[in-house]
Amino acid sequence: MLALSDLPAVNATLNSASALLLAAGYFFIRRGNVAAHRRCMIAALVASALFLTSYLIYHYNVGSVPFTGRGWIRTVYFSILITHTILAALIVPLVLVTLSRALRADFVRHRRIARWTLPLWFYVSVTGVVVYWMLYRL
Repeated sequence: MLALSDLPAVNATLNSASALLLAAGYFFIRRGNVAAHRRCMIAALVASALFLTSYLIYHYNVGSVPFTGRGWIRTVYFSILITHTILAALIVPLVLVTLSRALRADFVRHRRIARWTLPLWFYVSVTGVVVYWMLYRL
């Protein structure tokens, strides 16, 4: 059984998995393998949804965790955290619209928004791991 204190590491693992799946999905679609792309993107969505659930459970129980770093690293941390937080809020509707267009086979409009969704989602996933390392491992 997982302890509450294990959830930040679980969250970082889920964000890492999401980033890897997004990269693989991009790789597959660039090579025309639509089926593999679809599987990777759905798996990335599942990993991100599990992350969000775990994240909310953790912070509901623990609250905010203060960053204790000092000096220049504090500026770096908050710069990453602010961009991560803003884009994390924006990525949810972007992912849902991108997914709905793919499911409706509206691929022209899907590609148009996916060009924005993919790099932003990837950034949010990667910076989520960076925030974890800076907050819990520095």
